[in-house]
Amino acid sequence: MKFFETSKQNTFNKSTYITLRWIGIIGQFISVNLVFFYFNFSFNFILSNTVILVGVLSNLYLIFLYEKSQLTDRSAFIFLIIDIAQLAVLIYLTGGVVNPFIIFLLIPSVFASSTLGLRTNIFLALVTIIVIIFLTFYSEDLPGPLSDHFHVSPYYFFSIPLSLIIALVFLNYFAIIFGAESRLRKEALNKMEEVMAKEHKMLSLGGQAAAAAHSLGTPLSTIKIISQELLKQLKNNKDVIQDIELLSSQVERCNQILKKLSLNPNQEDDFIDEDISIRDYLKEIISSFKETSNKDFIFNFDQDSNNKKITKSVEIIYGLRNFIGNANKFSKKKVFINLRSDNQITEINIEDDGKGYSNDILSKIGEPYLRSSKLRSKRAGLGLGIFIGKTLLEKNFATLLCRNSQTRSGAEVIIKWKNEDLLKI
Repeated sequence: MKFFETSKQNTFNKSTYITLRWIGIIGQFISVNLVFFYFNFSFNFILSNTVILVGVLSNLYLIFLYEKSQLTDRSAFIFLIIDIAQLAVLIYLTGGVVNPFIIFLLIPSVFASSTLGLRTNIFLALVTIIVIIFLTFYSEDLPGPLSDHFHVSPYYFFSIPLSLIIALVFLNYFAIIFGAESRLRKEALNKMEEVMAKEHKMLSLGGQAAAAAHSLGTPLSTIKIISQELLKQLKNNKDVIQDIELLSSQVERCNQILKKLSLNPNQEDDFIDEDISIRDYLKEIISSFKETSNKDFIFNFDQDSNNKKITKSVEIIYGLRNFIGNANKFSKKKVFINLRSDNQITEINIEDDGKGYSNDILSKIGEPYLRSSKLRSKRAGLGLGIFIGKTLLEKNFATLLCRNSQTRSGAEVIIKWKNEDLLKI
């Protein structure tokens, strides 16, 4: 088992975490400068502000360079370690465990314990305990003149780190337990709602499908008769004969679907009704769009790319159709789809030649109910389609990155799987 858990439930919302870090950084800056300039205490003022600057730079990295809207278990662990190290250095410079602000060392670990994986939480707690023990024996003196008058019994002195460690273990334990129980209840509720919604949908669609099959039979027959007459009359006109033949074939396809629905209203859609490879998934989806779109779909793939069959997944079909459909909708003329695969990973790159995402929502792509602050958004909508497609693909072990294309004018979506994860689907 990997040290870091990879469950998609173990994530931080990046914007919330950034806000909390700004609050901590501003508090540190005010405290250090207030003590130095107003109270005239003596300590290493320049180095303390340099340490605070490290926190500022790491937060700016999160804002401008970290492109995902959620911090994974691994990324959150790295930034929380930075938070612990930064605060530990500040406390080291200003008295160690006798500095009353040492209580803030517990916050990163406790903050993470209800959302991140168990192993990550244990390691964060161990790092915090080691830092507390280190600061018990090694640190600079309290800022003067406090250091001149602070004298306590060794019993009192060593009770400070002991009480902090006990509080850390106690708070982490309960946060981990309550967090796990909350996730289990949420998962159970989601599954129950999914089953109930499916049953309700099947009952509702069954009656609607039967009614539709009965009602649409007559107009489809009329369209078929007219298309056959047009085929006879315009058989010498090569420009339109192919369109009429396509129209006739699609009418026949509709008739076949309606016949199936009449016999079995609860029958599933037979689009991609077998286990096929990712390459064939894309070919089928692109083919379905070509029937109704006048855009050019340019599909490139490695000849030796992974062609192993995977279990049919409605969630993967919907997710891929969603992103390819978005590219088709917002492109001007062309949609570019590239499939790259090797022994380790399978990666799909979907690009269009449209206007791309608006800059004000780019960092939040993947969250529901997004609205651009501009009156005319480049890609108007609520963002629900991307949110649902992203959620479904991530549920099937994919990692996604939505951004504006670095080589073309439009948007770009990168969908990546580890080959070993594809076989688990």
